[in-house]
Amino acid sequence: MQTKFKRHEKVRLLAAPDIDYIEYDPAFDEEKPPITKGMVGKINVLLPNGEYHVEIVEEKTGKTIAYVPMNEESLEKVE
Repeated sequence: MQTKFKRHEKVRLLAAPDIDYIEYDPAFDEEKPPITKGMVGKINVLLPNGEYHVEIVEEKTGKTIAYVPMNEESLEKVE
């Protein structure tokens, strides 16, 4: 199967994820911020349905905020 992104590759969200599928990291102690279009993360795994499991990372600290499933068309590579 050909994929556009590889594991641990940095990506930007081109669309907001479905709020029903956002998994906030329990280790993230702060208030749960909304996950929105334009946030940066990295590819965690390729899901069986062809979507990517994306780890959303806080840019200032590098801490994981949440994990979201996203399709390939809703992501762009960050250089």
